[in-house]
Amino acid sequence: MSEISIGVVGGGASAVCLIDALAQAQGPAGKLTVFEPSPHLWRGRAYQVDACCVKVNAAPDDMSVRVGDPKHFERWLLTHERIAEDFNTADLYSGSRFAPRRVYGDYLEASAGAALAELRRQGWRIDLVGDSVSAAQRTSDGVRLTTGGGGTSAFDYVVLCIGSDSPKDIYGLEGAPGFITDPYPVSDSFGEIGTNEDVAIIGSGLTAVDIILALTAQGHRGHISLVSRRGVLPGVRQRPLEFEPRYLTKERMRSLARDQGMITLDQFAGLVTDELKDAGAYLEAVHCEVTSLGKETPEDRLRRQFAAVRSSDPGLRILQRAVPDIGPDVWPLLREEDRVRLLRHHYRTIMSLCCPMPPGSACVLLDLVDGDQLTIRHGLQKVRVRSGGDFEVSMADGTAFTADRVINSVNSSSGNLPTSAMPLLNSLLRGGVASRHPHGGLHLERATSRLIAGGTPDPRLYGLGLIGAGSLFFAFGIPSLVDRSEDIVASILQSAGATHAPRSENVLLPA
Repeated sequence: MSEISIGVVGGGASAVCLIDALAQAQGPAGKLTVFEPSPHLWRGRAYQVDACCVKVNAAPDDMSVRVGDPKHFERWLLTHERIAEDFNTADLYSGSRFAPRRVYGDYLEASAGAALAELRRQGWRIDLVGDSVSAAQRTSDGVRLTTGGGGTSAFDYVVLCIGSDSPKDIYGLEGAPGFITDPYPVSDSFGEIGTNEDVAIIGSGLTAVDIILALTAQGHRGHISLVSRRGVLPGVRQRPLEFEPRYLTKERMRSLARDQGMITLDQFAGLVTDELKDAGAYLEAVHCEVTSLGKETPEDRLRRQFAAVRSSDPGLRILQRAVPDIGPDVWPLLREEDRVRLLRHHYRTIMSLCCPMPPGSACVLLDLVDGDQLTIRHGLQKVRVRSGGDFEVSMADGTAFTADRVINSVNSSSGNLPTSAMPLLNSLLRGGVASRHPHGGLHLERATSRLIAGGTPDPRLYGLGLIGAGSLFFAFGIPSLVDRSEDIVASILQSAGATHAPRSENVLLPA
């Protein structure tokens, strides 16, 4: 078998999962090229060197980049803690350990380095290119990539690991003194915020929680207003529970795909009910949690969920584990009308419950609320710069308040394609080898993550991460990236086969 070549566009966490899966697969040697213009190779935006108070929101078992080895990060973390001894990962309320984001970035760097070393040991040639990719053309036997600097390279297979878009400046405040467009890294962004200044945070997700934790850690005493349209905070993660699903499994979902080809949302809800009943969960409590969003104040919901951290009822824990795990398998089975229904009526609830904050973070927020230092407001309509240089925040109920500083925590919608990657993606769309998904991202084949155009998956082009949000629903999160990476590597090696022909002269296919 002649040497194969793989081009990876993007060098963040998804690329680390892919490279580790490739190293573990022990396939035939070839050439691997990674394109990443950012100085934060392997770390991405979220895991840069930053303050220790900003932590990963999942326990170590959910953050391993190694296929089939959920303890991989935990073992690394234990070794790192013994060496560093400069941070504490333990959560006092749940017993789980939540590593600082910068430490997880160290893990990503270490994992990438180890995987590349293993690939070199197997005979792979490695090339790390510090440039962006501006265009891609499908050729008769592969893909030709063009970099921002004008260089071209031909590959047998290309995997797009382009990550998420930058934060959205919804109210056009960029450039205004006192406005912070992107809070990461917080250790750099918040240095000029006065201790007693009033701060408004736009958005109420996990990034907003990070901002509050960082302000608190640096001794901020001014008032903090958390403002968003709906005031939906992340849920609160409960104490871990050993649980082995019987109904909500990947195997069952894939069996349904083979046997039925499609299921209704009501049928899936029936499987959830069977799982909850089998585990002895209190169904009414789960139903109330899912349907109560918006029927209680954000503070009351946060307080109630924090009080339930040690609850013996397994219901929410089952949903928090099972839904992200099988989401990519369930989503393609649903009818289109059910997908629309789920996105329109249940998406925020699912994201809130399945992407929760650590209990320790919830405790900090509640202490600030009880001390009248934090106000959580919903009904945000407009933010504008006033003539005096501060900001006016207008709410839907007709009230308004002022803030000295405004920090943006509005991340791009999960289905949005990164603005920086649009020249590359547009070249694929114009070439007829990719297609936009109506729910965001590009069309990908579920089993292989191959790009789809005209209903046909392309064996040379793959997408990993949020680029497949519309096709896979839970396209983000390390467990999902690990699963998809395993699928992609298996597909590439199978496609290469035992008789991979030598490269020809890369005749371009017509658009």
